[in-house]
Amino acid sequence: MHDTPPSFELLPGAAESPVILHVPHAARAIPAGVRAGIVLDDAALERELDHITDAYTDRIAEAAAGLAGLTPWRFVNRLSRLVVDPERFPDEREEMLAVGMGAVYTRTTHREVLRPADTDPEPLIGRYFRPYAEAMTKAVADRLAATGRAVIVDVHSYPGAALPYELHGEGPRPPVCLGTDPFHTPPELTELARAAFARCGGTGLDSPFNGAYVPMEFYGEDTRVGALMVEIRRDTYMTEPGGPAGPGLDRPAGALAALVDGLGG
Repeated sequence: MHDTPPSFELLPGAAESPVILHVPHAARAIPAGVRAGIVLDDAALERELDHITDAYTDRIAEAAAGLAGLTPWRFVNRLSRLVVDPERFPDEREEMLAVGMGAVYTRTTHREVLRPADTDPEPLIGRYFRPYAEAMTKAVADRLAATGRAVIVDVHSYPGAALPYELHGEGPRPPVCLGTDPFHTPPELTELARAAFARCGGTGLDSPFNGAYVPMEFYGEDTRVGALMVEIRRDTYMTEPGGPAGPGLDRPAGALAALVDGLGG
């Protein structure tokens, strides 16, 4: 791994599609310069990547885009969330700071040391977090300009059993968890998702993970930007942790395509 891989990629969809499938946590790549600041040995780092990576969610989004009647746009993070997590607040608003998992993680999924506690997050935030946020903001603005609305569908996965880092791991763990935002997730979006993902064995709302990603420029300000987080339980489509995908991968891809179709693109 070298120090300047592409950090993210915007894959164009149909000009008239308002939908952006956002895939922030599918990659395992860590630039060498970033790897140097992580204290885990190589074997421990691979184990952590098995637990923290939303494996194959990029494949699910790609397959859904191919199945959809109107091709959605895809914004895909090409670096591991152990570099920076583009969905965290980069400041004290982030509740995951309590377990060392703000925008720059200092602890692992098992609450062990990942980076020294006194690590300055700013170099990584400047190099990776801010350019990502700016590009995602532009992608949303472009959908608004082209179609008058934008819908961000976050494509995630989560483990069948709670990991120690989870702040709300004691709640239900349905086959598909739908994360909602009180401002950006209208009831009709939730209902479309419930219907689309019914084929995956059932859905639940906001447990064990809640909320939905919206760039800060629009967050809580612009009702034309809709957002929904889709969390697919990993044991429904792959061998945990970090094992191969199984035939179950087709089901969430088809469900995601149905949701995209229901959103008009």
